[in-house]
Amino acid sequence: MDLELLTTLAIIHSLALMSPGPDFALTVKIATQQTRPVALASSLGISFGILILTSLSLTGVSLVIHNSLVLFTLVQLMGAAYLGWLGTHALKAAFSHFSAQQTTKNNTVSAPVINLLQGFWQGLLTNLLNPKALIFFITLFSTLITPAVSLSTQAASVALLFILSLLWFSLLSLFLSKAHIQTKLQRLTPLINLVTGIIFTVIALGIIFEILASLATH
Repeated sequence: MDLELLTTLAIIHSLALMSPGPDFALTVKIATQQTRPVALASSLGISFGILILTSLSLTGVSLVIHNSLVLFTLVQLMGAAYLGWLGTHALKAAFSHFSAQQTTKNNTVSAPVINLLQGFWQGLLTNLLNPKALIFFITLFSTLITPAVSLSTQAASVALLFILSLLWFSLLSLFLSKAHIQTKLQRLTPLINLVTGIIFTVIALGIIFEILASLATH
């Protein structure tokens, strides 16, 4: 097993996990507004999304999708639609909260409750339908995981990225879902929804522009 390669993968993936993006934004939103089990379910969903994408990248399926104009455009459309839907709902919730605060003069707001399954699916789809994540893992694996790499190292790389993802998002969820943290951040719920909505919407629009640019060149 190539420990040096696995260490390199771990460092690159850890840095990527900590960078702002849809997965991070969703984790913050759910962990500060839902119960701890739901936040952990969302973290598990995100991690499973990463597990699926890394497995597809390792087997070459992701590369086939990326190289096919029709398939990759379909993935981009689904990703833009889902992230746009999440963004729209987050923005709608933010504006509703701001409006309610001005009407009632109450600074505390509560988000609609979701269950464990909904939390898991939101995490899974947010990661799985993000074309940027697909491209990231294609690039990562095509660069570092050559045909010369042993099967044991390949399997370990997939397991390693899954475990790192689960640890990071679970720890983030555990910290943000603490009762006193949630209480302090409750007044920031509209702002969290607003920022999350903007992030999702901007990414969705960016994907659409990329689709249009790609189609224009073909």
